[in-house]
Amino acid sequence: MMRKVKNNIIAITKDVLGNILVTLRPQKVKELSKKGLTLELGDNLSLSERLMRRAFLKKVGKAEDYDKLSQLHKTYWTKQGDDFVNHTQNKLANTNLPAYKSILEVLNKQVTDGSIKFNKLVEIGTGNGSVLNYLSSEFLSIDHFVGIDLSSEQTIINKETYNNNSKLDFVAGDVLEWIEHQEKGDMVFLTFRGVLEYFTQRQLADFFKKLNDLGNIIFFAIEPTDSNHNYEEHPGSKVYGFEASFSHNHKKLFEEAGFNIWHTGQKEEPWHPHIMRIIGAKNF
Repeated sequence: MMRKVKNNIIAITKDVLGNILVTLRPQKVKELSKKGLTLELGDNLSLSERLMRRAFLKKVGKAEDYDKLSQLHKTYWTKQGDDFVNHTQNKLANTNLPAYKSILEVLNKQVTDGSIKFNKLVEIGTGNGSVLNYLSSEFLSIDHFVGIDLSSEQTIINKETYNNNSKLDFVAGDVLEWIEHQEKGDMVFLTFRGVLEYFTQRQLADFFKKLNDLGNIIFFAIEPTDSNHNYEEHPGSKVYGFEASFSHNHKKLFEEAGFNIWHTGQKEEPWHPHIMRIIGAKNF
């Protein structure tokens, strides 16, 4: 009980100080916003900047300015995505990917069980490309693997790192724009541990509808959600957590776009405070 009271006092103090700093230093807030505010990694932010970041994200979320919030996240991943990879690639290789190999096999079985020959697997938010590279060695029925990432710097690194794997292709850009220029075809889409959480509900609804018109599509989403998100009481998306990202009702969004749900699951990670939900959807 005392610990909870202490934590509440600390949180309130941070909010008060952060709001004061945001009011007194609007130019600094603009500078931080231009770099993105999604995460604190290492010593990339000073104490005052951390307080301002916290207060500003809360302010935008409370105002329900979801487009602005999504743009802040996009800016972060565009400009600092390579920095995130530098800080997390060891954990991805040694902890995250091993923990999900059996779950990824569920997708592989779905891809190979039917009569449809899928010509491409697209990983949105591919990061350092290690998940995509692993899939290219396991999903033997697919010949072409595309990793899309907002970070141009990381995309260049990935092309150099995996230049000996002819199955892989890395693209720098926004998948919401990339999809507009794709020809019809049978494709598999994947997000691994946190990508769709940075899109607004409206963006996801539009994206899923466009995918549905593209061909035979399988989508496998592994996404964090708010552990307190009750879909019956709150069927829409909501802002949550330290990053002020979006907890989505993926099942509802897929079904409204014309997809059928073929797999649902969830995984609690001891190193992650929220629930990782696994949703498999297809439109055939």
